[in-house]
Order: sequence, then C-alpha cells, then structure tokens
Amino acid sequence: MKSVFRILSTSFLLLAVLATGAMAVEHLKLSTTTSTDNSGLLRAILPAFEKKNDCKVDVIAVGTGKALKHAENGDVDVTLVHARSKEDKFVAEGYGVNRRDVMYNDFVIIGPAADPAGLKNAKSAAEAMKKIADAKATFVSRGDDSGTHTKEKFLWKSAGVEPKNDWYIEAGRGMGEVIMMANERQGYTLTDRATYIAYQDKIELPIAYQGDKNLFNPYGVIAVNPKLHPHVNYDLAMAFIAYLTSNEGQKAIADFKVKGQQLFFLYE
Repeated sequence: MKSVFRILSTSFLLLAVLATGAMAVEHLKLSTTTSTDNSGLLRAILPAFEKKNDCKVDVIAVGTGKALKHAENGDVDVTLVHARSKEDKFVAEGYGVNRRDVMYNDFVIIGPAADPAGLKNAKSAAEAMKKIADAKATFVSRGDDSGTHTKEKFLWKSAGVEPKNDWYIEAGRGMGEVIMMANERQGYTLTDRATYIAYQDKIELPIAYQGDKNLFNPYGVIAVNPKLHPHVNYDLAMAFIAYLTSNEGQKAIADFKVKGQQLFFLYE
C-alpha cells in the first residue's frame, strides 16, 4: 500500500513539476499584417527567437489598422506593420515606443493576362489605377484599413479617382484571400510582392504593373508603451525588436525565399 502511495505521490509531483514548467514559458503577443503571415516569413524566423528566449510568440495576423488598434488597446506587446504614416501617428500619440525599421519590399498591381485596362502602357502607378477606373475593369480592394489598403487609397487619390460602382469590390479580407478573389473574378488588385509570390502557383494573374517608387513598402516594429499599459511584456517585446534588427534576425529575413525568390529586403 505504501508503495502504491509513493508511486502516486511521485506521479503527482512529476505532473506538478511539468505543469509548473509549462506555465513558466513566457508568451509574447504580436500583432502583425497578413502579408508577414501569408508569405510564410513568420514561420521561418520565429522559432529561433522562441528557442533563444524560451518563449512562445502568439501571432494575431490582421490588417495594419487592426494590428495597431490591438496595440493601442494593450491587447498585444509588440506590433510589426507596414504603413509608415499610421505608425508615426501611433508613436506620436504615445501608444508605442522604440519603433525600428526592419525590412522592405514593394507593392505590385496584378491582373488578367489580357490586361483589359492596358496597364502595360502606364507610366506611373497612379496612371495605372486611373486606367483601371476608366476601363471600369474589376478591381478587388482589401477594404480593411490595412497597409495595402492605405497605399491603394493613396494611389486612387494621386490618380484623382474616387473608386465606386460595380467594378470596385471592397472585400474586407486579408491579402491572400483578396488575391484569390481577384483571380476568380479575373480582376486587378494591389498586393505586396511577398504574398503574390507565395500565392503565384495558385492563381493565373501575372504582374500588370510594377516599379514605381510610390510602390515602396517598408515594415516597422514597435513596442507597446508600458507607461500606458503596465501589464505588457515590455522586456520580451524589446528582445523581439533586438532580434529582428540584429545580424541574426536580419540574415534570417534576407535568407527567407519562396520559389528561389527573396521576399523581403534589408536597409543598407
């Protein structure tokens, strides 16, 4: 009987130790964009950070506007987004601290191979958007206050166009889903190059326009202000920022490729 009691006691003690160990693992809450998630970048670079810091990163992948809102509310510890004007406002209003440049790529406009709006003849991204509007060609918008949607609205404004009517579809979805919708409807859409490359084998839409300097797409990481939200894991957030901007983190970002193509680039 005593032997059984000792075995049970040992078993309960072991379970308690294991449970305590599991509870000891820190969690970092990260809000980020669908592009970093859909492209596969996070799956490639987070494991090394988690192992080094004995932690687990809980990812919330949404549009930049929602990602910043999560950070503003103190629902996450750190945010990785791509809409510089929104990021600067977020920091200026005291919600975030220690913003750092991480990487960049660019946006492209994809569309039907037949190119019914004639984008191949456009001399700028704004002109390409105007051609889509003039042709009333189907355009699928993120419509979700994301970084991509912010860039899209900037391009429409630059083109002097207020998109509306049946040809303009506001999806309210993430980048991958919008690419698939545009493919199904044989329409145009604006996408970050990384997600486009990740989805290229699933769709028939080629790049219809690229190369304008206004399609530059920078990403920044920001810690949530601990003075505003004392409960956030500020130390781990700063460790994450340090990792992304370290030689190790930057190399991991630069080395990440899909179909042999580099998706994100580093600042000189």
